[in-house]
Amino acid sequence: MRKVIERALHQAGLELTEVLQASNGEEALQILRDNQSNPLALILSDINMPIMDGLQFLEIRRQENLAQGVPVVMITTEGNETFVMRAIAAGAQGYICKPFTAEQVKVRVLPLLRAA
Repeated sequence: MRKVIERALHQAGLELTEVLQASNGEEALQILRDNQSNPLALILSDINMPIMDGLQFLEIRRQENLAQGVPVVMITTEGNETFVMRAIAAGAQGYICKPFTAEQVKVRVLPLLRAA
């Protein structure tokens, strides 16, 4: 899924200089902790991940003040309003429902990158 998302970002016209990847929320938090001096432009996170899901990742990221000001877009199969509201409350600025197209990624991500 991470490769599909990266391909969609390229197809949307985004120039990616470096992509940091994690297979779960714990790995993502560790990446943020280890790269505090290297600013990120965007965080894309799936809600459903093993070990630590995307919502838990967002909540702990906020508690630890990691990657403040970096826009977060959640990727989910959960169109459920409860999940979306919880993600937004935890710091997400948007979400993309699976399955998605490169155009949907572009529409959700580009405005956040321009605003950052």
